[in-house]
Amino acid sequence: MVKAKPPLALIAGPTASGKSELALRLAEKVGGMVINADSAQIYRDLSIVAASPDADEKARAPHRLYGVRDGAEPCSAADWATLAKEAIAEAREDGLTPILVGGTGLYLRTLLDGIAPVPDIESDIREAIRATDTATNYAALRNEDSAAAERLNAGDTTRIARALEVVRSTGKPLSYWQARKEGGIGDQVELHVIILTPPRDWLAERCDRRFVKMVDEGALDEVQTLLDRKLDPALPVMRAIGVPELAAYLSGDTSLDEAIAAGQLSTRQYMKRQYTWFRNQPPAHWPRFEQPLDDEAALAEALAQLTPSA
Repeated sequence: MVKAKPPLALIAGPTASGKSELALRLAEKVGGMVINADSAQIYRDLSIVAASPDADEKARAPHRLYGVRDGAEPCSAADWATLAKEAIAEAREDGLTPILVGGTGLYLRTLLDGIAPVPDIESDIREAIRATDTATNYAALRNEDSAAAERLNAGDTTRIARALEVVRSTGKPLSYWQARKEGGIGDQVELHVIILTPPRDWLAERCDRRFVKMVDEGALDEVQTLLDRKLDPALPVMRAIGVPELAAYLSGDTSLDEAIAAGQLSTRQYMKRQYTWFRNQPPAHWPRFEQPLDDEAALAEALAQLTPSA
């Protein structure tokens, strides 16, 4: 007799699509633990700016991986996947259904598919590549790993540098290592998934309202606390949506209205990138839910679509 795989729920989609409320409804329905899969909500420094669940929401169901990392310590996809596996194990030990919720596709892909076992990059190779302009690196990549160059946008500085340093340091293209991914749990679980893709204009309006609400609830104080720490501006926590825009106001470089407008624009642009990713990158058989989650009927339909057995 084949042993049934344990259930794992996954609620994903762009920012402001209603993932958190749906996750709470599911947790209350099946007895679940909500596990964060958002790269900004992992940092304790960004509870307001990252729109993390508040105390009332956390009281409705157990939550894990919200605000567990200091902003001075970057959290890679591999780091998060390790933490997520521990949280999933904890949920099962407590008799709860683990519910992953978030919009960071790389996090989810790393957990489910695994990570490419790329050896450590030689430091001199990395330094040389990072010191070279993107156009030169892209031209080199076209010669040394033409398949990677074909996949990448010519202006994608980070990914071009990564692909080039891998082929130069290991002697094999990035695709070689990606085909040998290890550590994924996708084949060990019964996945119940829903991808939220409501209309973009509905999302854009929610993004704009939520940014104003963040400012009203103390986002400026949160960003000022970050600035006071004088952290490296290249850290993910310092580049999170809303932080640079509000920092510009706090430093006197712009007005509050201009900072809010800039933050709203950055949020909408981020939403559009996430939307495109979730439309096209996850497996085609993963259901996309296109209705706005703005009434009980839509929430009930979404719940019915993904409810796993506890």
